[in-house]
Amino acid sequence: MEQAPHLHETHPQIVKRLKRADGHLKGVIEMIEAGRSCLDIAQQLHAVEKAIAQAKKTLIQDHLDHCLEEVVGPLARDRRRSIDEFKEITKYL
Repeated sequence: MEQAPHLHETHPQIVKRLKRADGHLKGVIEMIEAGRSCLDIAQQLHAVEKAIAQAKKTLIQDHLDHCLEEVVGPLARDRRRSIDEFKEITKYL
């Protein structure tokens, strides 16, 4: 049985960010092969890491915002607070 695509509104944004990171990473490889300075290489690697980390964070928060809501459904205010706090703390990933 084939599963339907699992798409969210943020997926195109995430793909764009990852493609940019991919381009940066290819550039870093070229920099290393060309013998560029370690400082320049480290700066570019840092940019790649940040882009990937932001893509991951966006994906996880989007998943929690949409998929968790589908599973949990409507809750009483006192029970809802725990879910909202859980979603809020993921901003610090």
